[in-house]
Amino acid sequence: MPKTLIFVELINNLKMKKMFSLLLVVAAAQFGLAQNDAFKQDAIKVIEKSGAGSQFEMVLDQIKTMIPEEKHEELTKDFKATLPNLYSKIADVYMEEFTHEDIKKMLAFYESEIGKKLSSKQDVLFEKSMAAGEQWGLDLQMLMMKYMD
Repeated sequence: MPKTLIFVELINNLKMKKMFSLLLVVAAAQFGLAQNDAFKQDAIKVIEKSGAGSQFEMVLDQIKTMIPEEKHEELTKDFKATLPNLYSKIADVYMEEFTHEDIKKMLAFYESEIGKKLSSKQDVLFEKSMAAGEQWGLDLQMLMMKYMD
């Protein structure tokens, strides 16, 4: 076989190897993205099931007190349109701090009876915790006054 044919065949072999390697990299990336997407979707489910949505509703209610009532419906629509982006950003934080396996366990918890109960009590827990914190702040002020003389 002439040297030029051997050289051409060698080049073709190298091109095939590069193409095959490129296909493997693309396939691995797609698989990684699919796994990452499932991880993110599970993280978002945990955020939603944890009762965070009710906290955001409380924020919306507070904002509504500052604007005219005739604009509440439009505000609500615009406010809710911002939530998917917020959930996505919070999910990124969860994904940095927890493994996908951790997130799956959290999801299992929030889908259990006690998890559902905890989630449904988030508003009450938040309000009562805020009241306790306010009282603690007043008590702390009294304590500080004791030491300021």
